[in-house]
Amino acid sequence: MIDELINMALLNLQKKIGTHDPDDVDQIKHLEIRDSDVFVATYPKSGERNTEGPAHTIGTREMFITAPSPRMRVTHLQPQFMPLALSQRGKVIYVARNPKDVLVSYFYFHKMAKMLETPKDFNDFFEKFLRGDCENMFGCSWFDHIKAWYSVKDEMNMLFFTFEEMIQDLKSVVQRISLFLGKDLTNEEQANVVKHSTFKKMKDIPQANYKQVSEEMFNHQNGMFMRKGTIGDWKNHFTVAQNERFDQVFQKEMKDFPVSFIWDIKDIE
Repeated sequence: MIDELINMALLNLQKKIGTHDPDDVDQIKHLEIRDSDVFVATYPKSGERNTEGPAHTIGTREMFITAPSPRMRVTHLQPQFMPLALSQRGKVIYVARNPKDVLVSYFYFHKMAKMLETPKDFNDFFEKFLRGDCENMFGCSWFDHIKAWYSVKDEMNMLFFTFEEMIQDLKSVVQRISLFLGKDLTNEEQANVVKHSTFKKMKDIPQANYKQVSEEMFNHQNGMFMRKGTIGDWKNHFTVAQNERFDQVFQKEMKDFPVSFIWDIKDIE
């Protein structure tokens, strides 16, 4: 019963603010999937734009349903809302990011996105993030989102990596993506993809940074869609008490999760 209530809240919120997915949320399960289709799945503010760079350069991103193959689409939906046919065809790239940085980035996004609730303050948003507030937070629980996708990785053709891996070694991630998509890139082509997929480069692209989106949707005076793109910015926002509380919740929720995260840029320098 609780799962059903969460699902309904998520659906209602997505209908309220709109969705990036190619069909209405209620109908997407029956969407026809092609073998060459690629879905980039993430919890919001987890590095989807950085991933879209290499995937976009390697493939094609246009209006999804009527677009010629190969089609690509970013989604923040949990797997239970995705097309049923994804278990037989198509590919999924899932990008995870350490949740402390996700929380901070999402806080600033909520401040600029007019279709989302404006945070009362950081602590209020912090608590809503930890409990996965489906009424006001697109994506609901970060913990549920990543665990749900990881649990079906062997049921789909899925590539799973982290945002921090892209910061640490973008070339290696581009190689993995191109191999996963069946694209044999030359060294020159690979270098070009890496060059155009850095956070700094993507940030300068109006379409990637949503600079062309009207003030009716985004208050650009309150910030940018692509803000810092680094590791460890949470240290500039969390109090000691908040960090301890977050760690307690994280350990409880993720104690059996096999993927580890990088929490500080110093850990890869």
